[in-house]
Amino acid sequence: MKEWKKDEIKDIKQKVQAHSVIGMVGMRGMPAKQLQSMRRDLRGKALLKMSRNTLIKRALEESDEKIHPMSNFIEDQTALVFSEIDPFKLYRLIEKSKLPAPAKPGDILSKDVIIEKGPTSFKPGPIVGELQNAGISAAIEGGRVVIRETKSVAKKGEAISSKLAEMLGRLEIYPMEVGLDLRAAYGDGIIYESLAIDELKYFSDFTSAAQNAFNLAISIEYPTKDTIHMLLSKACAGSRNLAIEAAIFEPDVMESIIYRAYAQVTSISKLIEKKGV
Repeated sequence: MKEWKKDEIKDIKQKVQAHSVIGMVGMRGMPAKQLQSMRRDLRGKALLKMSRNTLIKRALEESDEKIHPMSNFIEDQTALVFSEIDPFKLYRLIEKSKLPAPAKPGDILSKDVIIEKGPTSFKPGPIVGELQNAGISAAIEGGRVVIRETKSVAKKGEAISSKLAEMLGRLEIYPMEVGLDLRAAYGDGIIYESLAIDELKYFSDFTSAAQNAFNLAISIEYPTKDTIHMLLSKACAGSRNLAIEAAIFEPDVMESIIYRAYAQVTSISKLIEKKGV
């Protein structure tokens, strides 16, 4: 093996040992300009290491046994990301670093492409027909080319046609994203593959679970530091109502008992008067 390859393997192994989190990222279609921009965005938070797949695989196989399975995610154009932040935060960081990019013919969409209604910068001319041929509703109004309706012109999972790709570029609509694709991450002896988490849904689920647990604890009268105040209030109210219903002469309920008795006497009196007894 050539000396530079040995040095490269050694460097990767040292970085693996020096960092608590190691990510495997795909770099397919990453332009050099965007790559430099992402390096700047990740600076101080994560370190991007590019190398040949064979050298990455060799370095991982010579590292801690727990990290060996990470080599299963080496394919196509691959790089390593080293960091100290947890895998899920690393995933969000990498996702946020992605940049919009123009579509090329044949690109597969990761989301629907929606053209908004409104004016464009185009002057009247052949562009109207070209937009219409690409499935975009266009017309001339007030001496300007306008999009007549908000419309989805391509669906998630579809391939972009050459006509639509050209028109989207001219409209300065960039439906694609360029960036690193975090395939898997290693941290605390665990390899994580499913890193995309709906934070709002998880927060809602946790909130709902906490509320359900609280309600259950109240219903079965299970005392905790979170429920004891309400349980005592509930018990106090229950004992007070019982004392009033049973006419138990205690100072705290005497006034309520008297009011209740007065109301009953008044009701009976009115009933007697009504019947003329």
